Amino acid sequence: MSRRPPDAPEWLLTPEIGLCPCCCVGRRRRGSFVDKTVAGAANILREAMCNDEVAGRSGLLQRLDARAKLVSLLALLLAASLAHQVVILAALYAGTLILARASRLGLAFFVRRVWLFVPVFTGVIVIPAMFSFVTPGRIVVPIGDGWGLTEQGLAGAALIVARVATSVSLVVLLTLTTRWIDLLSSLRALRVPPVFVLVIGMAHRYVFALTTAVDEMFTARKARSIGPRGGARADRAFVAASAGALFGKAHALSEDVHQAMVARAYRGTPRTLSRTRLNSADLAWVGVCAATAILAVMGDRALGA
Repeated sequence: MSRRPPDAPEWLLTPEIGLCPCCCVGRRRRGSFVDKTVAGAANILREAMCNDEVAGRSGLLQRLDARAKLVSLLALLLAASLAHQVVILAALYAGTLILARASRLGLAFFVRRVWLFVPVFTGVIVIPAMFSFVTPGRIVVPIGDGWGLTEQGLAGAALIVARVATSVSLVVLLTLTTRWIDLLSSLRALRVPPVFVLVIGMAHRYVFALTTAVDEMFTARKARSIGPRGGARADRAFVAASAGALFGKAHALSEDVHQAMVARAYRGTPRTLSRTRLNSADLAWVGVCAATAILAVMGDRALGA
């Protein structure tokens, strides 16, 4: 027999009847496009925080210098752009999966980040190119009277998808295993003009600044609203009225951020607390990636011949 705690409130000890799904009545409300936009902006912030956490792990690529990773990425991207054989691109893509695993990245997480963008950006180009009226050739999948999917169109589509998937995988692998400030410093170390580095850094910062501003404006609007908001028409009116205010807030914020950066001695070169000297492991990594890129190009030429 259990004893009753002396300080427990009455409502905590009162038993409640569980609700079954058949007792749930009412109609589920669909979220407006404003709610979905704000939720998507919040997901951007969560993903950015997740990237910083991933870049801080003790994986293979996280231990390397950002400059070595950037140079090796450019070499492998060049090899992927010059390859015309799907087998070579598949081998390079398999190499990115091995590197992701060695860098303590979840394969499901890594593959989802890559293949979330590949169908969107390549589907518009790849899908029409597979049909006979765009790419003439031998029809292997007949669809209508004298037209269908051609062998040449399917081969070209597979080549484009493999090339895009490999290139995006390399870029995602670099961004996930490198802190943003280290990546900007590596760009300056490779003699990229300071104005480009400044624009890239400010654009990255403004994504979060504008996301926070939109979230605060929408939260303030919900806090001042009583009752139903009026549906999609009210949401469109809110977006139209808030666009000008958001633009003005962004302009004022840009001035404040720039003056704060100048006051803190920012001259276009990002400063980091990490090491800036290349060691033997970094040089060995660059050599291995350069050799891999050369072998991939040579193998592609051999298979093509």
